[in-house]
Amino acid sequence: MVRGVCSWRDMGPLIRLETTLTGDRYLSILPDHLHSSIFIVHSDRLGQFQQDNATPHASRVATKWFQEHSSDFRHFHWLPISPEMNITEDIRDALLHAVENRSPPPRTPMDLWTVLKDEWCELPPRYLQTFVESMPHSVAALLRVRGGPTRY
Repeated sequence: MVRGVCSWRDMGPLIRLETTLTGDRYLSILPDHLHSSIFIVHSDRLGQFQQDNATPHASRVATKWFQEHSSDFRHFHWLPISPEMNITEDIRDALLHAVENRSPPPRTPMDLWTVLKDEWCELPPRYLQTFVESMPHSVAALLRVRGGPTRY
């Protein structure tokens, strides 16, 4: 499993997790990686941290940590049933597509990690900007269906 931070203008580091993410493991990542990553991609400190409401993200320990660090950065509180509103799904799909098209394909976990890091760094800013620019349309569609499923 990997985690990454990106913004309109830049990609932060990709982080490799050796095991399944739990609330406690997520809490062990946040202090070491979130602060430094958010300042890499949002050096103007105007960005907001966004995550979905996956169980580790919404865990009691993670929620408490975000409350305690609310003055460090802005945290966008995400709707619990709107994964289509999260651009990370699109980025994940792009990475998976790039891995599938590699020749030769990665054969070991280390090969896969190397390919993922390479492809992550190769995502052009315009690619990310397209997804960010699509958000007003996605939000409008979500409002029209009152939080239900959308085509976006």
